[in-house]
Amino acid sequence: MAVLPIRLLRAIEPTIYGAIVAFEAAKIEAVSKVSTLQKLGVAARVASRQAGRSRTFNALLSGVRTTWQSMTSVVHQLWLEVAGTVFLAMAAFGGTALIREYMKYQAGHATAGRLAVAAAFTLMFAWFGLSSFWRVRRNRQRP
Repeated sequence: MAVLPIRLLRAIEPTIYGAIVAFEAAKIEAVSKVSTLQKLGVAARVASRQAGRSRTFNALLSGVRTTWQSMTSVVHQLWLEVAGTVFLAMAAFGGTALIREYMKYQAGHATAGRLAVAAAFTLMFAWFGLSSFWRVRRNRQRP
C-alpha cells in the first residue's frame, strides 16, 4: 500500500471506521438524563398551551363540561327518586306491621312499646321518602 499524505489519510480514515465526525473532534460530555415523567410533563404543558389557543379545543371542552353537568344532575335526581321509592316501600311495610301490632294491642297480645316501635319506624321511613321527593322537586325548580 502506498503512503498517503496525512491530510488525505485524515479525510479518508473516518469513512473507513464508520465515523462521521472529524478526526480532531473533541469528546462530547454526557448529557444529563431526564426522566420519562419529566418529558411527559413538558409535553403536556406544551400541548395544553397549544390547545388553549385552539377555538375547536375550547368548544369541545365546553361541550364536555356542559354534558357532564347535565349528566350528574340527572343521575342525582334519579338517585333521590330511587331512594325515595325504597324508603316509601319500607314505610308501607312498616305500616302493615303497625296495623298488625295495633290489632294485637287491641286484643291484649302486644305491648305499647311494640306499637310505638312500629309507629316510629313507619313515620321515620315515610319522612325519608317524602323528603327525598321534595328535594327532587326543589332541585328541579332551580334554574
